[in-house]
Amino acid sequence: MRIAMISEHADPSDGAMRGGRGAYVGDLSSALAAAGHDVRVYTRRVASDGPGAADTTVGGVTVVRVPAGPARMLSDSELLPYTKDFSRWLVDSWRGGWTPAVAHAHFWTSGLAAVTAGRQTGVPVVQSYHDLGTAARRNNAFDGPPQRIGYERVLGRAVDQVVAQSQDELRELVRMGVPRSRLVLIPGGVDDDLFQPEGPAQPRGPRRRVLSVGALTSRKGHQDLIAALRLVPDAECVVVGGPPAEALGTDPAARELRELADRLDVGDRVQLVGGVPRREMPLWYRSADLLVAAPWYEPFGLSPLEAMACGVPVVGTAVGGIAETVVEGLTGDLVSPRDPRALGTAIRRLLGDPVRHLAYATAAIDRARQVYSWKRVAAQLSSVYSALAALHTRPSGAVA
Repeated sequence: MRIAMISEHADPSDGAMRGGRGAYVGDLSSALAAAGHDVRVYTRRVASDGPGAADTTVGGVTVVRVPAGPARMLSDSELLPYTKDFSRWLVDSWRGGWTPAVAHAHFWTSGLAAVTAGRQTGVPVVQSYHDLGTAARRNNAFDGPPQRIGYERVLGRAVDQVVAQSQDELRELVRMGVPRSRLVLIPGGVDDDLFQPEGPAQPRGPRRRVLSVGALTSRKGHQDLIAALRLVPDAECVVVGGPPAEALGTDPAARELRELADRLDVGDRVQLVGGVPRREMPLWYRSADLLVAAPWYEPFGLSPLEAMACGVPVVGTAVGGIAETVVEGLTGDLVSPRDPRALGTAIRRLLGDPVRHLAYATAAIDRARQVYSWKRVAAQLSSVYSALAALHTRPSGAVA
């Protein structure tokens, strides 16, 4: 089956620092290609020459760079004016020969481009939001132009199928007015070939190591973990994420975390690593005794799955997808967000119980492999694609 992935602002071939939506699109596309599908990812061209300009093939997937807007990186809030150009380019491309059986759009601006192109070419469209404006605004994490939420509501009724990654997201979509019959719940996945318990690990000292992974934004909860360290005096905290190591010295968020650690007298036990290439992440997971995922807002969250696949138990906050990927009392422990005391207590208890720690680690590997492997997720989405390709009629018109 020919499958078009529309990922306007997350290039899946950026393997060095890929994360979030880019990792999702890249891993899913590779899994679909491995299953025998012909997959093309359409992403916006972000350079006039070099790796970000030309089409390429990664993991059996063709990455097509669409010339829509300036050839440079744009923030989410800057993309909307170029969505029509992106859509027109898709229409010309699909009419020119390679017409997909289905298009799967990622994030809302990609959805606008895909649904318009789909209606003009007869290609059915599946939408994954990854982050909903209504939920982000409620949690003070909104990004994008004011009309984003309105467009997301329209998209939910204009596309052929909407993929929710968690029960939390599914409930949010229903509240937005997306018909329940149009929704399907399929979680994100984990690359269990890359993320596995066997292999080398980053060096470490004698202290127990607690790992936190993610951008250095306040909603990721790194500051709560640093505060929780006061209750775990024999542990160190390693934070992986944010800008590369050489840029940490001038990064305001990194400076705030360091100042907080010093103020709480735990600065000697906090290490900020910065962003690292994705292929190095298993080394960091395997070096840790446990992963702490303490955001107060997280639509899904890939790092808990990656840690679990590496045999690392998780102490997480009971928000978004984390509340479903981490099974309380089986693969990890869950606490309320923004509660450093509860977080510190859970960390100390788990580190102090080697029998429970081993049981969690073993169950985490099994759950990641059995429930969240990309092979399984790709098979579920393939069924959705096949059904749409068989039933879809070819309307005309456009919505954006």
